[in-house]
Amino acid sequence: MSQPATQPAPQPTAPPPPTDVPLARALACIGASVLLWLTQGMGMNLIAVNTPQIQGALGATLNETNWLIAAYMAPNVSLTILLTKVRTHFGLRRFAEISIAIFVAVSALHLVVFDLQSAVMVRFFAGAAASPMSTLAFLYMLEAFPPARKMSWGLSMALACSAAGPIVARLISPVLLDIGHWHGLYILEVGLALMAFCTIYLLPLTPIPRAPVLHWLDFISYPLIATGFGLLAVVFSLGRYYWWFEAPWIGACLAAALAAIGLAAAIELNRHTPLMNIRWLISPEIVHFTLILLAFRIVLAEQTSGAQGLFQALGLLNEQSTGLNLTILACTILGSVTCAMLTRPERVNTLHIVALSLIIAGAWMDGHATSQTRPADMYLSQAMIAFGGALFLPPAMLNGLTMTMRQGPTYMTSFLVVFLFTQSLGGLMGSAFLGSFVILREKFHSSQIVEHITLANPMVAERVHQLSAAYGKVLTDGQLLNAEGLAFLSQQATREANVLAYNDAFLLIAALASLALAFILLHSGYVWLRARLAARQPAPAA
Repeated sequence: MSQPATQPAPQPTAPPPPTDVPLARALACIGASVLLWLTQGMGMNLIAVNTPQIQGALGATLNETNWLIAAYMAPNVSLTILLTKVRTHFGLRRFAEISIAIFVAVSALHLVVFDLQSAVMVRFFAGAAASPMSTLAFLYMLEAFPPARKMSWGLSMALACSAAGPIVARLISPVLLDIGHWHGLYILEVGLALMAFCTIYLLPLTPIPRAPVLHWLDFISYPLIATGFGLLAVVFSLGRYYWWFEAPWIGACLAAALAAIGLAAAIELNRHTPLMNIRWLISPEIVHFTLILLAFRIVLAEQTSGAQGLFQALGLLNEQSTGLNLTILACTILGSVTCAMLTRPERVNTLHIVALSLIIAGAWMDGHATSQTRPADMYLSQAMIAFGGALFLPPAMLNGLTMTMRQGPTYMTSFLVVFLFTQSLGGLMGSAFLGSFVILREKFHSSQIVEHITLANPMVAERVHQLSAAYGKVLTDGQLLNAEGLAFLSQQATREANVLAYNDAFLLIAALASLALAFILLHSGYVWLRARLAARQPAPAA
C-alpha cells in the first residue's frame, strides 16, 4: 500500500501593499501640490490680471502688452502632450528635478526685464517652463490620497487649486504692484519657485515604471501640433484687440495652424502608437465629451472675463474687488469639497445638471447690472457660478479618464489633446468670444445712445450745462464750456453702452448654458429610454 504524498508546507504569503497613505506624507503632498499650483498659477496669471497696470512699466500700449499673454500661452497649450512621454521614458524623478530647475532659472529672468521685447521673449520661455509644473502639482495631489479616492478627492482638489490661480493673483497683485510694478509681481514668483525647488528635492514622488515610449516620429508630429496649437493661442489671445478682419496676419496664422494640425493628423493616422489617435478622437463618445468640456469653458468665461471686465469698464481695480474675489475663492473650494464627496461615475450627469443650473441662474442675475453695480452686488451670483464651475469639471474629467483607461495607457496623450484643447485653448476661445461680443454690442448701444444726444434737446442741453459747471470758474468761453460738457456726456454714454453690452453678454452666457443643459437632459433621456427598451426585449431562445 503506497504512502500518501506529503503535502508541501504552505508558503507564507506576502502582505498586500498598503493602500492608505501615512497622514504626515499625505499632508506634505497636499502642501506640495498647493505650492506648485500657486507657483504655476502666479506665473500664468499675474500678467493676465494686471495688463492695464503694467503698460507704463514696459512702455507699451494695451495691444502690445497682450502679446505677453499670447507669448506665454503659445508653448504652454501643447507641451504637456510631449512631456507625458518624456516623463515615462526618462523617469519621474529626473523629470521633476530638471523641470523645477529650469522653472527657477526662467522665473529669475523676469527680474532683468525692462522693455517689451525682452518681456515677450521671457514670457515665451516661462510658458514652456511652467507646463511641467501643472503636471507635478497634479501628481502630488493624487499621491496624497489612497487609490479609492484619487479620482474623487484627488481630482477635485487638484482642479480646485488650478481654478484658484487667477483669483489668488487678483487678491495679492495690488500689494505686489505697490512694491515695484513688473518686478514686484515676479519677486514673489521667484520666491515661490525656490520653495518649490526645495520641496521637490526633499519630498520625491513615488517612482513610476520607466518605458522607452519615445519614437522618432514624435519629434516630427509634436512640432506640427505645437505650431498649430501655438498659432491658435496667439489668434485667440490677440484677435479681438487687432480685430479679426482688420489684421491680415490673423488669417495667415489661422491658415498655418490648420495646415500644421492637418499634416500632424495625416502622420498620426499611420502610426501604431500615435500622440493623437485620430480615430478615437472622432468617435461619438469623445466628440460628445469634447463638446461638453468646450461648452463649459466658454460658459465659465462669464466669471473670468465677464464680471471682471464689467468692473474694469466701470473704472474699478483689483483692490476694490477683494471681497468678491474672496467669495469666489471660498465657493470654489466649497464646491470642490462637495464634488469630491459626491463624485461617482453614475452621478456625472446629475452633477452637470446642478452645475449648469447654478451657472444659468448666476449669469441671468448678472445680466441686470447698471452703472451703479459694485462688486458687493454680485456676491450671490458669482458665488453660484463659482460653486457650479467647481461641480462641473471633476466629474467630466473622471468620465474622460475612465474612457481613456478602458483603451489603455497609450491613449493618455490623445486624452491630453482633448483636455488641453478644451481647457487651455477653450479658455482663450471663451474670452475671445465674450470679448468680441461685448465690443460689437457696445458699438451698437453707443450708436443708439449717441443718435439722441443733440443740444437741440432741452434735457441734453441742461445735462451738458450741469456737467460743464465744474469748469465755469476757469473757462469763460461758452463754446469751450459746452465742449467740456459734451466730452463728459460722451464718457457717460460710453460707460452706459459698456454696461448694456456686458448685460447682453451675461444673458447670452445664460442662454448658451441653457442649451448645454437641454443637450445633457436630452442625451440622458435618450440613454435611459434605450436602456428601458433593451430590457423589455425577450431573451433569444436557446
